[in-house]
Amino acid sequence: MARDWSELTKLTQGNTLVIKEVEVPDLGITIKGEFELPRLAELNPDDQVFVQSFLKVGGSIKEMEQVFGVSYPTIKNRLSRINEQLGIVEVNPPESRQDILALLDKGEITSAEALERLKK
Repeated sequence: MARDWSELTKLTQGNTLVIKEVEVPDLGITIKGEFELPRLAELNPDDQVFVQSFLKVGGSIKEMEQVFGVSYPTIKNRLSRINEQLGIVEVNPPESRQDILALLDKGEITSAEALERLKK
């Protein structure tokens, strides 16, 4: 019986993992060799759940705040940390107008800070 691959992540505790054999039972095929896990599978289980949730809400940070009960900056910081681990894109992209206005709306920045950020 196949186990959930997240068990491997827990067992290896972040150490490099190389798959030596892959089996496709329905086709009766077994492939031997060295295969690396996809980068997403190398994330810790909590970060994997976070990424899945982010995709489920269509990338809405506002919805992520509600799902996880944390602030906008907390979500952004976690996404940046995960992004660094995955090495996908620029880690600190410029803030969007929408992001700045959302922070202002929540009272997390002042109107002066919002104006300054919008000028950039």
